[in-house]
Amino acid sequence: MDIIFKPMLDFVSAVLGLFRWAIIVYVIINLLESFKIINPYSQFVYKIHNFLFSIVEPFLAGIRRFLPNFGGIDLSPVVLLLLVSLIDGIIYQIIIKLILSPIAG
Repeated sequence: MDIIFKPMLDFVSAVLGLFRWAIIVYVIINLLESFKIINPYSQFVYKIHNFLFSIVEPFLAGIRRFLPNFGGIDLSPVVLLLLVSLIDGIIYQIIIKLILSPIAG
C-alpha cells in the first residue's frame, strides 16, 4: 500500500507547492497591473494573468464569501496560502507516519 500511497502524496504535495507559487505570482501581477507598472494589454502579460486567474480565482472567490470586508484590503490570498500550507503540512505528517510505521512495527 505504501508503494502507491507515498508517491501519490508526494505528487499532491508538489502540486500544492506549485499552486502556492501560482497564488504569489497572481497577487504580484495584480499589484503590478494596479500600479500601472506592467501593461495589462500586453499579450504575454494577458496570457499569464488569464491562466493564473483561471487557476487561483475560483478558490479566492470562495474564501471572499466568508471573509468580512476590510475596506479595500483583500486578505483572501493570505487565507488561501495558509490553507494550502495547512494541507501540505498534513500531507507531510502522513508521509512521515508512512515512513516511520515500518520501522516501528
